[in-house]
Amino acid sequence: MAARPAPRIAIIGRPNVGKSTLFNRLAGRRVALVAETAGVTRDVREAPARIADLSFIALDTPGLEDAPAQALETRMRQQAERALDGVALVLFVIDSREGVTPHDRHFANWLRRQNVPVVLVGNKAEGRAGIPGLGEAFGLGFGDPIPVSAEHGEGLADLYQAIRERVPDAVPDEDETDEATVTSDSDVEEQLSGPLRLAIVGRPNVGKSTLVNALVGEERMLTGPEAGITREAVPVDWEWKDHAVRLVDTAGLRKRGRIDEDLEKMSAADTLRAIRLAQAVMLVVDATQPVEHQDLSIGRIAVEEGRALIIAANKWDAVDNPNRAARRIEERIEQSLPQVAGIAVVRVSARAGENLDRLMTEVFAAVGRWNKRLSTARLNRWLAEALQRHQPPALKGRRLKIRYLTQVRARPPTFALFGSRVEELPEDYQRYLVGSLRDTFGLKGAPIRLLLKEGENPYEPKRRS
Repeated sequence: MAARPAPRIAIIGRPNVGKSTLFNRLAGRRVALVAETAGVTRDVREAPARIADLSFIALDTPGLEDAPAQALETRMRQQAERALDGVALVLFVIDSREGVTPHDRHFANWLRRQNVPVVLVGNKAEGRAGIPGLGEAFGLGFGDPIPVSAEHGEGLADLYQAIRERVPDAVPDEDETDEATVTSDSDVEEQLSGPLRLAIVGRPNVGKSTLVNALVGEERMLTGPEAGITREAVPVDWEWKDHAVRLVDTAGLRKRGRIDEDLEKMSAADTLRAIRLAQAVMLVVDATQPVEHQDLSIGRIAVEEGRALIIAANKWDAVDNPNRAARRIEERIEQSLPQVAGIAVVRVSARAGENLDRLMTEVFAAVGRWNKRLSTARLNRWLAEALQRHQPPALKGRRLKIRYLTQVRARPPTFALFGSRVEELPEDYQRYLVGSLRDTFGLKGAPIRLLLKEGENPYEPKRRS
Protein backbone atom coordinates (compact mmCIF):
# COMPACT_ATOMS: atom_id res chain seq x y z
CA MET A 1 0.00 0.00 0.00
CA ALA A 2 1.39 3.42 -0.95
CA ALA A 3 2.00 5.86 1.87
CA ARG A 4 -0.51 8.68 2.24
CA PRO A 5 0.71 12.14 1.27
CA ALA A 6 1.59 14.29 4.26
CA PRO A 7 -1.21 16.71 5.24
CA ARG A 8 -0.63 20.41 4.61
CA ILE A 9 -0.92 22.93 7.45
CA ALA A 10 -0.91 26.68 6.69
CA ILE A 11 0.40 29.30 9.14
CA ILE A 12 -1.75 32.43 8.80
CA GLY A 13 -1.78 35.79 10.58
CA ARG A 14 -1.09 39.49 10.26
CA PRO A 15 2.51 40.75 9.78
CA ASN A 16 5.15 40.42 12.49
CA VAL A 17 3.32 37.98 14.78
CA GLY A 18 6.09 35.37 14.35
CA LYS A 19 4.72 33.14 11.58
CA SER A 20 8.12 32.58 9.95
CA THR A 21 9.75 31.91 13.32
CA LEU A 22 7.12 29.25 14.03
CA PHE A 23 7.56 27.88 10.50
CA ASN A 24 11.32 27.52 11.05
CA ARG A 25 10.73 25.92 14.45
CA LEU A 26 8.39 23.30 12.96
CA ALA A 27 10.72 22.68 10.01
CA GLY A 28 13.62 22.16 12.42
CA ARG A 29 15.92 24.54 10.55
CA ARG A 30 16.12 28.08 9.21
CA VAL A 31 14.12 27.96 6.01
CA ALA A 32 12.44 31.38 5.99
CA LEU A 33 14.10 34.74 6.59
CA VAL A 34 13.23 36.30 9.94
CA ALA A 35 13.69 40.00 10.75
CA GLU A 36 12.11 42.71 12.90
CA THR A 37 10.79 44.37 9.73
CA ALA A 38 7.14 43.62 8.99
CA GLY A 39 6.28 41.95 5.69
CA VAL A 40 9.51 40.02 5.13
CA THR A 41 7.59 36.99 3.81
CA ARG A 42 5.95 37.81 0.48
CA ASP A 43 5.54 34.40 -1.13
CA VAL A 44 4.10 31.14 0.15
CA ARG A 45 6.81 28.62 0.89
CA GLU A 46 6.59 25.00 2.03
CA ALA A 47 8.79 22.69 4.06
CA PRO A 48 8.47 19.23 5.65
CA ALA A 49 7.71 19.73 9.36
CA ARG A 50 7.51 17.56 12.43
CA ILE A 51 6.50 17.64 16.10
CA ALA A 52 7.45 14.32 17.71
CA ASP A 53 5.63 11.69 15.60
CA LEU A 54 3.49 14.25 13.71
CA SER A 55 4.67 14.72 10.14
CA PHE A 56 3.15 17.32 7.82
CA ILE A 57 3.94 19.99 5.25
CA ALA A 58 4.04 23.46 6.80
CA LEU A 59 3.18 26.52 4.67
CA ASP A 60 4.58 29.92 5.62
CA THR A 61 2.42 32.74 4.25
CA PRO A 62 2.61 36.54 3.82
CA GLY A 63 1.07 38.68 6.53
CA LEU A 64 -2.63 39.46 6.17
CA GLU A 65 -3.27 43.18 5.68
CA ASP A 66 -6.08 45.39 4.45
CA ALA A 67 -4.93 47.61 1.58
CA PRO A 68 -6.15 49.14 -1.72
CA ALA A 69 -6.86 46.68 -4.53
CA GLN A 70 -3.64 47.28 -6.51
CA ALA A 71 -1.29 47.60 -3.52
CA LEU A 72 1.55 45.17 -2.93
CA GLU A 73 0.04 44.25 0.47
CA THR A 74 -3.20 43.22 -1.24
CA ARG A 75 -1.34 40.94 -3.64
CA MET A 76 0.52 39.45 -0.66
CA ARG A 77 -2.80 38.78 1.09
CA GLN A 78 -4.10 37.08 -2.05
CA GLN A 79 -1.05 34.79 -1.97
CA ALA A 80 -1.91 33.84 1.60
CA GLU A 81 -5.56 33.23 0.68
CA ARG A 82 -4.57 30.92 -2.19
CA ALA A 83 -2.43 28.92 0.25
CA LEU A 84 -5.60 27.67 1.95
CA ASP A 85 -6.55 25.52 -1.04
CA GLY A 86 -6.23 21.89 -0.03
CA VAL A 87 -4.90 22.44 3.49
CA ALA A 88 -5.98 20.17 6.33
CA LEU A 89 -5.58 22.79 9.05
CA VAL A 90 -4.81 26.48 9.62
CA LEU A 91 -2.66 27.74 12.48
CA PHE A 92 -3.99 31.27 13.03
CA VAL A 93 -1.20 33.12 14.82
CA ILE A 94 -1.63 36.24 16.96
CA ASP A 95 0.86 38.20 19.08
CA SER A 96 -0.21 37.41 22.65
CA ARG A 97 1.85 40.30 24.06
CA GLU A 98 0.09 42.81 21.82
CA GLY A 99 -3.34 41.28 22.31
CA VAL A 100 -6.15 40.91 19.79
CA THR A 101 -6.20 43.75 17.26
CA PRO A 102 -9.00 44.86 14.91
CA HIS A 103 -7.04 43.24 12.07
CA ASP A 104 -7.00 39.94 13.98
CA ARG A 105 -10.79 40.12 14.40
CA HIS A 106 -11.29 41.02 10.73
CA PHE A 107 -9.26 38.06 9.48
CA ALA A 108 -10.78 35.73 12.08
CA ASN A 109 -14.21 36.52 10.57
CA TRP A 110 -12.78 35.79 7.13
CA LEU A 111 -11.26 32.49 8.28
CA ARG A 112 -14.58 31.28 9.69
CA ARG A 113 -16.01 31.43 6.17
CA GLN A 114 -13.25 29.27 4.64
CA ASN A 115 -14.56 25.87 5.79
CA VAL A 116 -11.20 24.71 7.14
CA PRO A 117 -10.30 23.68 10.73
CA VAL A 118 -8.46 26.40 12.66
CA VAL A 119 -6.15 26.26 15.68
CA LEU A 120 -5.59 29.61 17.35
CA VAL A 121 -1.93 30.10 18.36
CA GLY A 122 -0.88 32.86 20.76
CA ASN A 123 2.79 33.39 19.94
CA LYS A 124 5.38 35.30 22.03
CA ALA A 125 3.74 33.90 25.17
CA GLU A 126 6.95 33.46 27.15
CA GLY A 127 6.75 34.94 30.67
CA ARG A 128 3.70 36.77 32.01
CA ALA A 129 3.48 39.51 29.36
CA GLY A 130 1.31 37.39 27.07
CA ILE A 131 -1.38 36.39 29.60
CA PRO A 132 -3.78 39.35 29.00
CA GLY A 133 -3.60 38.86 25.22
CA LEU A 134 -4.44 35.17 25.54
CA GLY A 135 -7.51 36.09 27.59
CA GLU A 136 -8.73 38.39 24.79
CA ALA A 137 -8.19 35.65 22.20
CA PHE A 138 -11.10 33.55 23.50
CA GLY A 139 -13.41 36.08 21.86
CA LEU A 140 -12.21 35.17 18.35
CA GLY A 141 -14.35 32.04 18.39
CA PHE A 142 -11.70 29.38 17.72
CA GLY A 143 -11.69 27.80 21.16
CA ASP A 144 -8.79 27.83 23.60
CA PRO A 145 -5.69 29.61 22.23
CA ILE A 146 -2.48 27.59 22.33
CA PRO A 147 0.23 29.67 24.08
CA VAL A 148 3.64 29.15 22.43
CA SER A 149 6.98 30.83 22.09
CA ALA A 150 8.25 29.95 18.61
CA GLU A 151 11.55 31.67 19.35
CA HIS A 152 12.24 29.62 22.48
CA GLY A 153 10.45 26.40 21.49
CA GLU A 154 7.88 26.58 24.33
CA GLY A 155 4.32 25.27 24.12
CA LEU A 156 4.94 22.73 21.35
CA ALA A 157 3.48 19.89 23.44
CA ASP A 158 0.09 21.65 23.54
CA LEU A 159 0.35 22.48 19.82
CA TYR A 160 1.14 18.81 19.15
CA GLN A 161 -2.05 17.72 20.92
CA ALA A 162 -4.20 20.29 19.08
CA ILE A 163 -2.87 19.23 15.66
CA ARG A 164 -3.18 15.53 16.44
CA GLU A 165 -6.83 15.88 17.44
CA ARG A 166 -7.74 17.70 14.22
CA VAL A 167 -5.41 16.05 11.69
CA PRO A 168 -5.13 12.33 12.46
CA ASP A 169 -3.37 11.76 9.11
CA ALA A 170 -0.35 13.63 10.48
CA VAL A 171 0.56 10.40 12.33
CA PRO A 172 1.58 7.73 9.78
CA ASP A 173 0.07 4.24 10.16
CA GLU A 174 2.46 1.56 11.37
CA ASP A 175 1.89 -0.44 8.17
CA GLU A 176 2.76 2.58 6.06
CA THR A 177 5.86 3.30 8.13
CA ASP A 178 7.07 -0.28 7.72
CA GLU A 179 6.32 -0.29 4.02
CA ALA A 180 8.13 3.00 3.50
CA THR A 181 11.37 1.40 4.67
CA VAL A 182 11.22 -1.20 1.88
CA THR A 183 12.35 0.51 -1.31
CA SER A 184 13.18 -0.80 -4.74
CA ASP A 185 16.43 -0.06 -6.54
CA SER A 186 14.62 2.53 -8.66
CA ASP A 187 13.30 4.24 -5.51
CA VAL A 188 16.80 4.45 -4.09
CA GLU A 189 18.10 5.87 -7.38
CA GLU A 190 15.30 8.46 -7.39
CA GLN A 191 16.16 9.52 -3.83
CA LEU A 192 19.85 9.83 -4.68
CA SER A 193 19.29 11.80 -7.85
CA GLY A 194 16.25 13.82 -6.81
CA PRO A 195 14.82 16.72 -8.81
CA LEU A 196 17.02 19.03 -10.85
CA ARG A 197 17.63 22.04 -8.62
CA LEU A 198 17.48 25.12 -10.86
CA ALA A 199 18.12 28.58 -9.33
CA ILE A 200 16.57 31.56 -11.15
CA VAL A 201 18.83 34.57 -10.57
CA GLY A 202 19.36 38.09 -11.86
CA ARG A 203 19.09 41.78 -11.06
CA PRO A 204 15.86 43.15 -9.52
CA ASN A 205 12.89 43.56 -11.86
CA VAL A 206 14.15 41.48 -14.80
CA GLY A 207 11.13 39.13 -14.55
CA LYS A 208 12.41 36.17 -12.52
CA SER A 209 9.19 35.55 -10.58
CA THR A 210 7.07 36.09 -13.70
CA LEU A 211 9.22 33.50 -15.47
CA VAL A 212 8.73 30.99 -12.64
CA ASN A 213 4.96 31.51 -12.81
CA ALA A 214 5.00 31.08 -16.60
CA LEU A 215 6.98 27.84 -16.35
CA VAL A 216 4.75 26.20 -13.73
CA GLY A 217 1.56 27.59 -15.29
CA GLU A 218 0.12 29.23 -12.18
CA GLU A 219 0.58 32.30 -9.98
CA ARG A 220 2.91 30.74 -7.43
CA MET A 221 5.15 33.78 -6.98
CA LEU A 222 4.18 37.35 -6.14
CA THR A 223 4.86 39.71 -9.06
CA GLY A 224 4.36 43.37 -9.85
CA PRO A 225 6.02 46.53 -11.16
CA GLU A 226 7.86 47.19 -7.88
CA ALA A 227 11.54 46.24 -7.86
CA GLY A 228 12.71 43.80 -5.19
CA ILE A 229 9.38 42.12 -4.42
CA THR A 230 11.00 38.70 -3.87
CA ARG A 231 13.05 38.70 -0.67
CA GLU A 232 13.75 35.01 -0.14
CA ALA A 233 14.90 32.02 -2.16
CA VAL A 234 11.60 30.20 -2.61
CA PRO A 235 11.60 26.63 -4.03
CA VAL A 236 8.76 25.44 -6.27
CA ASP A 237 8.54 21.74 -7.19
CA TRP A 238 7.46 21.18 -10.78
CA GLU A 239 7.63 18.60 -13.57
CA TRP A 240 8.70 19.28 -17.13
CA LYS A 241 8.23 16.44 -19.63
CA ASP A 242 8.57 13.75 -16.95
CA HIS A 243 11.61 15.47 -15.45
CA ALA A 244 11.31 16.51 -11.79
CA VAL A 245 12.54 20.09 -11.32
CA ARG A 246 12.85 22.24 -8.21
CA LEU A 247 12.76 25.85 -9.37
CA VAL A 248 14.23 28.27 -6.83
CA ASP A 249 13.07 31.85 -7.27
CA THR A 250 15.53 34.29 -5.69
CA ALA A 251 15.80 37.90 -4.63
CA GLY A 252 17.37 40.23 -7.17
CA LEU A 253 21.05 40.93 -6.56
CA ARG A 254 22.14 44.56 -6.63
CA LYS A 255 25.72 45.82 -6.57
CA ARG A 256 27.30 45.05 -3.22
CA GLY A 257 28.06 48.71 -2.58
CA ARG A 258 24.36 49.56 -2.80
CA ILE A 259 23.25 47.00 -0.22
CA ASP A 260 22.92 48.89 3.06
CA GLU A 261 19.94 47.35 4.85
CA ASP A 262 20.27 44.26 7.01
CA LEU A 263 17.21 42.67 5.37
CA GLU A 264 18.64 43.13 1.87
CA LYS A 265 21.94 41.66 3.02
CA MET A 266 20.05 38.62 4.31
CA SER A 267 18.17 38.36 1.01
CA ALA A 268 21.43 38.53 -0.97
CA ALA A 269 22.99 35.85 1.26
CA ASP A 270 19.91 33.66 0.67
CA THR A 271 20.32 34.06 -3.11
CA LEU A 272 24.03 33.17 -2.97
CA ARG A 273 23.20 30.11 -0.90
CA ALA A 274 20.60 29.08 -3.51
CA ILE A 275 23.31 29.29 -6.20
CA ARG A 276 25.68 27.14 -4.14
CA LEU A 277 22.99 24.49 -3.58
CA ALA A 278 21.82 24.47 -7.21
CA GLN A 279 22.90 22.14 -9.98
CA ALA A 280 21.98 24.63 -12.69
CA VAL A 281 21.60 28.41 -12.64
CA MET A 282 19.38 30.39 -15.01
CA LEU A 283 20.59 33.98 -15.30
CA VAL A 284 17.67 36.19 -16.36
CA VAL A 285 18.56 39.44 -18.15
CA ASP A 286 16.29 42.20 -19.44
CA ALA A 287 16.51 42.02 -23.24
CA THR A 288 15.18 45.58 -23.57
CA GLN A 289 18.30 46.94 -21.85
CA PRO A 290 22.03 46.46 -22.43
CA VAL A 291 23.62 43.64 -20.44
CA GLU A 292 24.96 45.36 -17.32
CA HIS A 293 28.08 44.74 -15.29
CA GLN A 294 25.90 43.41 -12.47
CA ASP A 295 24.35 40.80 -14.80
CA LEU A 296 27.83 39.58 -15.64
CA SER A 297 28.93 39.60 -11.99
CA ILE A 298 26.03 37.31 -11.10
CA GLY A 299 26.96 35.03 -13.99
CA ARG A 300 30.57 34.88 -12.76
CA ILE A 301 29.38 33.85 -9.29
CA ALA A 302 27.57 30.87 -10.82
CA VAL A 303 30.64 29.97 -12.90
CA GLU A 304 32.97 30.24 -9.90
CA GLU A 305 30.65 27.94 -7.97
CA GLY A 306 30.93 25.47 -10.88
CA ARG A 307 27.24 25.41 -11.79
CA ALA A 308 25.71 24.72 -15.19
CA LEU A 309 24.73 28.17 -16.48
CA ILE A 310 21.99 29.21 -18.94
CA ILE A 311 21.00 32.74 -19.88
CA ALA A 312 17.37 33.73 -20.44
CA ALA A 313 16.96 37.00 -22.34
CA ASN A 314 13.52 37.94 -21.01
CA LYS A 315 10.97 40.51 -22.25
CA TRP A 316 11.82 39.61 -25.85
CA ASP A 317 8.29 40.54 -26.92
CA ALA A 318 9.13 44.18 -26.03
CA VAL A 319 12.41 44.34 -28.02
CA ASP A 320 12.33 46.88 -30.87
CA ASN A 321 15.12 45.46 -33.05
CA PRO A 322 15.48 41.72 -32.34
CA ASN A 323 18.53 41.12 -34.57
CA ARG A 324 20.48 44.01 -33.11
CA ALA A 325 19.45 43.09 -29.53
CA ALA A 326 20.48 39.45 -30.01
CA ARG A 327 23.85 40.44 -31.45
CA ARG A 328 24.46 42.94 -28.64
CA ILE A 329 23.64 40.42 -25.88
CA GLU A 330 25.62 37.54 -27.38
CA GLU A 331 28.71 39.67 -28.07
CA ARG A 332 28.67 41.06 -24.50
CA ILE A 333 28.34 37.58 -23.01
CA GLU A 334 31.08 36.17 -25.25
CA GLN A 335 33.51 38.94 -24.33
CA SER A 336 32.79 39.00 -20.60
CA LEU A 337 32.20 35.32 -19.77
CA PRO A 338 34.90 33.46 -21.71
CA GLN A 339 34.94 30.78 -18.98
CA VAL A 340 31.66 29.46 -20.43
CA ALA A 341 32.24 30.05 -24.14
CA GLY A 342 29.32 28.93 -26.26
CA ILE A 343 26.78 29.31 -23.48
CA ALA A 344 23.14 29.15 -24.57
CA VAL A 345 21.31 32.49 -24.68
CA VAL A 346 17.58 31.80 -25.07
CA ARG A 347 15.18 34.59 -26.06
CA VAL A 348 11.97 34.30 -24.05
CA SER A 349 8.93 36.26 -22.97
CA ALA A 350 7.71 35.20 -19.53
CA ARG A 351 4.70 37.49 -19.83
CA ALA A 352 3.61 35.97 -23.16
CA GLY A 353 4.83 32.44 -22.36
CA GLU A 354 7.04 32.33 -25.46
CA ASN A 355 9.94 29.92 -26.04
CA LEU A 356 9.75 28.32 -22.58
CA ASP A 357 10.08 24.74 -23.87
CA ARG A 358 13.25 25.64 -25.72
CA LEU A 359 14.56 27.30 -22.55
CA MET A 360 14.09 24.10 -20.52
CA THR A 361 15.54 21.99 -23.35
CA GLU A 362 18.70 24.11 -23.14
CA VAL A 363 18.72 23.76 -19.35
CA PHE A 364 18.84 19.97 -19.53
CA ALA A 365 21.37 20.05 -22.37
CA ALA A 366 23.63 22.28 -20.25
CA VAL A 367 23.25 19.95 -17.27
CA GLY A 368 24.18 17.01 -19.52
CA ARG A 369 27.42 18.74 -20.56
CA TRP A 370 28.10 19.76 -16.95
CA ASN A 371 27.77 16.11 -15.90
CA LYS A 372 29.77 14.65 -18.81
CA ARG A 373 32.59 12.12 -18.25
CA LEU A 374 35.33 11.35 -20.76
CA SER A 375 37.57 8.30 -20.85
CA THR A 376 41.27 8.74 -20.20
CA ALA A 377 42.17 7.07 -23.50
CA ARG A 378 40.09 9.57 -25.53
CA LEU A 379 41.53 12.47 -23.58
CA ASN A 380 45.12 11.47 -24.19
CA ARG A 381 44.55 10.87 -27.90
CA TRP A 382 43.15 14.40 -28.02
CA LEU A 383 46.08 15.71 -25.95
CA ALA A 384 48.65 14.26 -28.36
CA GLU A 385 46.91 15.97 -31.28
CA ALA A 386 46.57 19.26 -29.39
CA LEU A 387 50.29 19.25 -28.52
CA GLN A 388 51.21 18.47 -32.11
CA ARG A 389 49.12 21.41 -33.36
CA HIS A 390 50.51 23.82 -30.80
CA GLN A 391 53.55 22.93 -28.72
CA PRO A 392 53.83 24.33 -25.16
CA PRO A 393 56.08 27.41 -24.96
CA ALA A 394 59.70 27.31 -23.87
CA LEU A 395 60.51 29.09 -20.63
CA LYS A 396 64.10 30.19 -20.03
CA GLY A 397 65.20 28.08 -22.95
CA ARG A 398 63.56 24.89 -21.70
CA ARG A 399 60.31 23.57 -23.14
CA LEU A 400 57.59 22.49 -20.73
CA LYS A 401 56.73 18.80 -20.95
CA ILE A 402 53.08 17.75 -20.81
CA ARG A 403 52.69 14.03 -20.35
CA TYR A 404 49.18 13.03 -19.35
CA LEU A 405 45.57 14.18 -18.89
CA THR A 406 42.71 12.58 -16.98
CA GLN A 407 39.26 13.66 -15.82
CA VAL A 408 39.13 13.64 -12.04
CA ARG A 409 35.43 14.50 -11.67
CA ALA A 410 32.32 15.89 -13.32
CA ARG A 411 29.90 18.59 -12.09
CA PRO A 412 31.69 20.61 -13.42
CA PRO A 413 34.09 18.76 -15.79
CA THR A 414 37.46 18.85 -14.01
CA PHE A 415 40.71 17.62 -15.57
CA ALA A 416 44.19 17.04 -14.14
CA LEU A 417 47.15 17.77 -16.43
CA PHE A 418 50.46 16.08 -15.48
CA GLY A 419 53.94 17.03 -16.60
CA SER A 420 57.14 18.81 -15.65
CA ARG A 421 56.85 22.48 -14.69
CA VAL A 422 53.22 22.55 -15.78
CA GLU A 423 52.43 24.96 -12.95
CA GLU A 424 54.36 27.54 -15.00
CA LEU A 425 52.11 26.98 -18.04
CA PRO A 426 51.06 30.42 -19.33
CA GLU A 427 47.38 31.31 -19.06
CA ASP A 428 46.99 31.75 -22.81
CA TYR A 429 48.16 28.16 -23.38
CA GLN A 430 45.79 26.93 -20.67
CA ARG A 431 42.99 28.76 -22.48
CA TYR A 432 44.04 27.06 -25.71
CA LEU A 433 43.80 23.62 -24.09
CA VAL A 434 40.45 24.37 -22.42
CA GLY A 435 39.02 25.82 -25.66
CA SER A 436 40.14 22.81 -27.64
CA LEU A 437 38.66 20.47 -25.01
CA ARG A 438 35.40 22.37 -25.20
CA ASP A 439 35.22 22.24 -29.02
CA THR A 440 36.34 18.63 -29.39
CA PHE A 441 34.11 17.04 -26.77
CA GLY A 442 30.99 19.19 -27.06
CA LEU A 443 31.38 21.03 -23.75
CA LYS A 444 30.16 24.43 -24.92
CA GLY A 445 28.99 26.61 -22.07
CA ALA A 446 30.32 24.26 -19.38
CA PRO A 447 32.62 25.73 -16.69
CA ILE A 448 35.75 23.60 -17.22
CA ARG A 449 38.37 23.23 -14.47
CA LEU A 450 42.00 22.46 -15.36
CA LEU A 451 44.27 21.35 -12.51
CA LEU A 452 48.03 21.49 -13.11
CA LYS A 453 49.98 18.65 -11.47
CA GLU A 454 53.76 18.24 -11.36
CA GLY A 455 55.17 14.78 -12.00
CA GLU A 456 55.00 11.75 -14.24
CA ASN A 457 51.88 9.91 -15.37
CA PRO A 458 50.61 8.50 -12.03
CA TYR A 459 48.84 5.62 -13.82
CA GLU A 460 51.87 4.42 -15.81
CA PRO A 461 53.79 1.44 -14.30
CA LYS A 462 57.14 2.44 -12.82
CA ARG A 463 60.15 1.44 -14.96
CA ARG A 464 62.77 -0.77 -13.36
CA SER A 465 66.21 0.78 -13.04
